[in-house]
Amino acid sequence: MMKMSKAILPKVVWLQGITCNGNTHSFLSSSAARFEQFNNNFDLIYHPSLSVDISLEDILQSEDRIDYLLVEGAITNDEFYFSISDKKISDILNKLVTKSKFVIAVGSCASYGGIHARFEDNKDIAGIKDYITKENLSLLSHEIINLTGCPVHPEWILQTLFTLKFNGSIILDDKSRPIEIYGGLAHHGCTRNEYFEWKVEAKSLGLKEGCLFYNDGCRGPMTHSNCNKILWNDVSSKTRIGMPCIGCTEYDFPRLNMFETKKHIGIPYEPPLGIPKRAYLSITGVAKTFTIPRLNQRLNRFDESNLK
Repeated sequence: MMKMSKAILPKVVWLQGITCNGNTHSFLSSSAARFEQFNNNFDLIYHPSLSVDISLEDILQSEDRIDYLLVEGAITNDEFYFSISDKKISDILNKLVTKSKFVIAVGSCASYGGIHARFEDNKDIAGIKDYITKENLSLLSHEIINLTGCPVHPEWILQTLFTLKFNGSIILDDKSRPIEIYGGLAHHGCTRNEYFEWKVEAKSLGLKEGCLFYNDGCRGPMTHSNCNKILWNDVSSKTRIGMPCIGCTEYDFPRLNMFETKKHIGIPYEPPLGIPKRAYLSITGVAKTFTIPRLNQRLNRFDESNLK
């Protein structure tokens, strides 16, 4: 039997498949106050890197229920690629699902297969939903929740858990992601939005001024996340430090040529979400004919100060 130190609290099990552990590291980087809230409200009975009292085998053999099964990493049916204790990871996943009320895919690998599934030789690797049987899916209290990202923001994990605990359900979008988290775009809240509107491009990566959409492949205007509203480490985001958004919450991540914007007659080939392509071509063409001295002066002044 499993040893339960916090029997009155909802039980959380964290299973790892094929992963770099990035989502675990992200989870551990949550603020001390939020992590304390998590510990006071949930009982993390198993994590392969964080727990020692209970083994995965103990959990598999126990008849006790699991409230929240969090899965990090992609899944395979091939023992050659991945196995734990002589069991296939796909079999372990299905066994744990039969014990669980809620299943949460933590990260793009668990949601869609991620970078592992992008290689032709890895046809057997996929997200968790592709490996959970229909019969086992029907046993859950809620459909699978996808927290996409590479890695996910720690607050997305905590917010989802607390919403489920106190509401018993969570509203999802058409990709099974929480709308509260993925209803907006990374573009919303970006400190470079005025540059974006007037098509003033950054001169290089790593600088704080200029837009990264037109030359450097920034996917902020078509990526569902709140990275520029709930900042990483409560401090910053990719675009705030001069790094283009790479669209890690979307199904097509990772893409080829992530730091390059595909163009047609000098205008980004793919328009921001919600804007018809023809209208965007017209708007962009007009905007690029204007020169905004204030923005260009600010851009040049910042570049000069960085060269000194």
